[in-house]
Formats: sequence, structure tokens, C-alpha cells
Amino acid sequence: MALTSKDPHNLRELARTVALGVKIARRQELGKPTKALEREVERIREKAQAREDARAKARRK
Repeated sequence: MALTSKDPHNLRELARTVALGVKIARRQELGKPTKALEREVERIREKAQAREDARAKARRK
């Protein structure tokens, strides 16, 4: 279930993305690399968008 009708992410994905964002911010403050965490956030976003696009396509038929 999405938080809003315009949001492709479900609540679990939103929570995971926020948690990763906090982790990324902490690591940036410490000067540590964040590339892997940023890739994980991007993967979550792409998966959610692909799912939402598939739903929209199914609704149009």
C-alpha cells in the first residue's frame, strides 16, 4: 500500500529508504564511502517505479 496515490513506494520501501538515508548521512559525516547504500536506495526506487508502471499499464487495458 502506497503512502499517497502519487507515490509508487509501499510503506516498507519508504521505511527502508529513510533508514538508508540516515545511514548515508552518518557515513558522509564520517567521511566514509556511501556508494553501496546509494545503489540500494536507487534499486528500491527503480523496483517500486517498475511495479507502479506495470500496474498503470494493466489498468489502461
